[in-house]
Amino acid sequence: MKREIIVDNFAGGGGASTGIELGLNRHVDIAINHDQAAIDMHKMNHPETRHYCESVWDVDPVEACNGHPVGLAWFSPDCKHFSKAKGATPVNKNIRGLAWVAVRWAASVPVRMFMLENVEEFLTWGPVVDGKPCKLGKGKTFNSFIKALTTGIKPNEELTKQSGLKTNHSYWREAVVALGIEHNPKLKLQLSKGLGYQVEWKMLKACDFGVPTSRTRLFLIARKDGDPIVWPEPTHGEGLQPYKTAADIIDWNLPVKSIFGRKKPLAENSMKRIAKGLEKFAFTDAPFLAPDPTKISFITEYANASHQRNMAIDEPLRTICAQVKGGHFALVTSHIVKFRGDNIGHGTNEPLHTISAGGFHFGEVRAFLIEYYGTGSAQEIDKPLHTITTRDRFGLVMVKGTAYQIIDIGLRMLEPYELFKGMGFPADYKISHDSQGKKLTKANQVARCGNAVPPPFAEALARSNYKPLSIEIAA
Repeated sequence: MKREIIVDNFAGGGGASTGIELGLNRHVDIAINHDQAAIDMHKMNHPETRHYCESVWDVDPVEACNGHPVGLAWFSPDCKHFSKAKGATPVNKNIRGLAWVAVRWAASVPVRMFMLENVEEFLTWGPVVDGKPCKLGKGKTFNSFIKALTTGIKPNEELTKQSGLKTNHSYWREAVVALGIEHNPKLKLQLSKGLGYQVEWKMLKACDFGVPTSRTRLFLIARKDGDPIVWPEPTHGEGLQPYKTAADIIDWNLPVKSIFGRKKPLAENSMKRIAKGLEKFAFTDAPFLAPDPTKISFITEYANASHQRNMAIDEPLRTICAQVKGGHFALVTSHIVKFRGDNIGHGTNEPLHTISAGGFHFGEVRAFLIEYYGTGSAQEIDKPLHTITTRDRFGLVMVKGTAYQIIDIGLRMLEPYELFKGMGFPADYKISHDSQGKKLTKANQVARCGNAVPPPFAEALARSNYKPLSIEIAA
């Protein structure tokens, strides 16, 4: 018997492959993805793997495995046509049906176990009518998918009257067409009898496994070797290790640029987001203070003086301190601003919210303050943060019962390597250049990150469930 292999379908930039490798101490044998840039990043970090830059439907499992049984197959089919963040864009039923490729592999070659990752809305998978998911069929295609893996789809039983259609919808027919087996009686027979897998699924949160993001995903495990499906226990959370937070991924040595006086001013809505975020997350009884303010950025004064004064944050604020009676170092608060939807962001002492493929929607806001003694140019107003969108550059805020004067507010977008760290990738993961040595754009880097499986997810699931066959150990 040839040794078992591990296959990563929809491999992307390598999140699942990295986790599997960390969990099992062995590399993934085959990685498949249609995107050249994704495959290139995968090759950079997993050179031992055999790569297919093709659609998953164009790769023949029999040819790819070359007689080797599959011990573990991983599937992360495109989730955007299930995600609640998709909006009203018409649904592409071909992309929505990509999960059927897992059935194709399991029916074509011996697959002892496979795992599938997707958004929680994957459970609502149903047929599409006029470019929209059919409400009447909500979850019914998912049910037939599970039946195909377990006890089988019975052709005459899988019929449902659908809204907007004059005829019944056949879930059997939907599966046959999706799998492309209309003229393959052998595979159709397997589909009707079922593939005999034990199947379970569960929602898991990345932050529970040491990932500094709150990303929540559905995981499905199917196995047919008689061993039980094991769900890994969380390692972080209440009573366990403390959650990792956005503060853990921020490179505090990077400077932030003042939101004032920019050549291209920030949009008014962006300024309002920053103001609301500061009110909610920074200027509270328990603000998040930067770990070491003496190493962070600089202070820029915006006043009516003829010269703007910039000061290192690790030096006494001599020129300003003359106005406030005494030398004091700055207090630096930080929070994450989210430029998407109506979400203003979150505290830096919380896990980062879900990163998407277009991940340039997270910014870090730093507010620089000095203690206020009742003199100087600060204005005592009820809601000082509203002055952000006016000409005034100072305001008073209360932090733990002490009055502080706002000296400046800085903003920068999170860098790709910070976002990769936020997804749980190793610090040495190669993301900046392609295999030809060409520097990748930030957009290209972030696209690989936002589409990735956080490696600690795959690591925990693989380690809990996959054990090499005894014949392999003996060999």
